[in-house]
Amino acid sequence: MQLSTEEAVRTDDLTSGLDDKPIVLDENARQVDWARSFHGLSTEAFSKEAAEALLAPIGLDDIEVKPDGIVYLPEIKYRRILNKAFGPGAWGLAPRGETIVTAKAVTREYALVALGRLVSVSRGEQDYFSPEGIPTAVEGCKSNALMRCCKDLGVASELWDPRFIRKFIAEHAKEVWVEHQQTQKRRKIWMRKDDQVKYPFKIYTPPAQGSGRSNNSKY
Repeated sequence: MQLSTEEAVRTDDLTSGLDDKPIVLDENARQVDWARSFHGLSTEAFSKEAAEALLAPIGLDDIEVKPDGIVYLPEIKYRRILNKAFGPGAWGLAPRGETIVTAKAVTREYALVALGRLVSVSRGEQDYFSPEGIPTAVEGCKSNALMRCCKDLGVASELWDPRFIRKFIAEHAKEVWVEHQQTQKRRKIWMRKDDQVKYPFKIYTPPAQGSGRSNNSKY
């Protein structure tokens, strides 16, 4: 999609950031400045109960499949696991820098803090297709950073294991032909075996080879 001159200028102006730098606390303040601090990193293991919640195997019903075949856990389920392990309000994401907006994507670095300790730092990213989509992309960027930070806690570690992924795809996913109901464009997509194709797509069944031959054809 071609951006208008006004939109292009507005987007270019954002590439230096959204002017949302984290607040820098005074050196003598009693609060921890999570925009810079590594306070509590690796000081001790979390409790046995917290570790069990974090490292619990992911339920197969929770895993989703993208059209390109990538398996993933919805971001809300990472939040549920953290709430179960630490309790609502006992963990959070602290921005470590300003939001950077390029011509096609949003990116920002976040720190995952739990029980007053830094757990992990990771940079989130999210694509967008028009300037109006930037606010939604900013939220997607935050969720992407959360997912990446959770890797250090072992949450959903199966989804980074190639053997687990291959087995899950073989047993729980399928590749199907679909047709876009408006453009009539056809392509193959991956989906869970127990899912249904959703609008605007519909199942497309390619004609059997040779089915276009006339009944009057002579052999």
